[in-house]
Parts: sequence; structure tokens; C-alpha cells
Amino acid sequence: MKEYTYISTDLEATHDLGELLGKHAKENMVFLLDGDLGAGKTALTQGIAKGLEIRRAVTSPTFTIQKIYHGRLNLYHIDAYRLENTQQDLGFDEFFYDDGLTVIEWAQFVPYLIPEEYLKVSITLEENGNRRFVLEAHGSEYETLLEEIR
Repeated sequence: MKEYTYISTDLEATHDLGELLGKHAKENMVFLLDGDLGAGKTALTQGIAKGLEIRRAVTSPTFTIQKIYHGRLNLYHIDAYRLENTQQDLGFDEFFYDDGLTVIEWAQFVPYLIPEEYLKVSITLEENGNRRFVLEAHGSEYETLLEEIR
């Protein structure tokens, strides 16, 4: 498993990392975002959307659970925060095999949705206000992705 660490000092740097990921994303990829409230999951997704050439404003789907955006690739943005302890099939896994990129915030609440291969992004808010992004590639396609963005 390959790993890459990125330190973001501000919102623009978070967007830049996301944009880079979006530019290199391929169909059927799945990104899992993990971090406390306010860590930067949605900010990273906004950058990913920019890299996918999505022109709509990207907001957190906390209350709707899922939003779809259209660009170079479709972006399926899922916020699983409210799905903790839920085992019902909501059909989200169908997006993994569609023509886009799936981003899941709070993926730890839906372990049954996690495919075999994915990119895990763990975000930690540091005491000085910086954000530490640790990207872990689970699968060869994601290892290649990490090589491309370095």
C-alpha cells in the first residue's frame, strides 16, 4: 500500500490538492474521506469537483445524503454521517460501476459499501490550524494515482 502525506496551510491549498486529485481521477474510482467535523472533507471535495470541470457549487450533502454533479466525470458525493448503524441497501454501490467518481465522507459508518480498491484520505486538523492529509492507496490504480499527483 502506497501512502502520500500533504500539509495544507489554508483553504486554497486544500482546494489545490482536491483539484489535482480530480484532474487525475478515472471512471469508477472511489475516494473515502475521513476526518472530524470541520476537518476539510467538503473543501477537498470542492477542489475535486474543480478538477473534474464541474461548474456548480459543491456543498455538503449532510441532509440529502447524496448529491450528483456533472463534469468531465460525474461526481457522486455521499455523506454517510447520518447512516451510522443503518444496514439498509440505498443503492449507492451502483455508482461505483457507473461513469464517474464516488466520494464518500464518513465512510466508516457504511463499511458494507466500501469496495476492495479505493483511495482513503484521512484528514487531521493540527493545533496550528494546518490540515494533514494522509492518502492511502488500496489497489494498483490508486497507487498510480498517488504517483501522478506527487
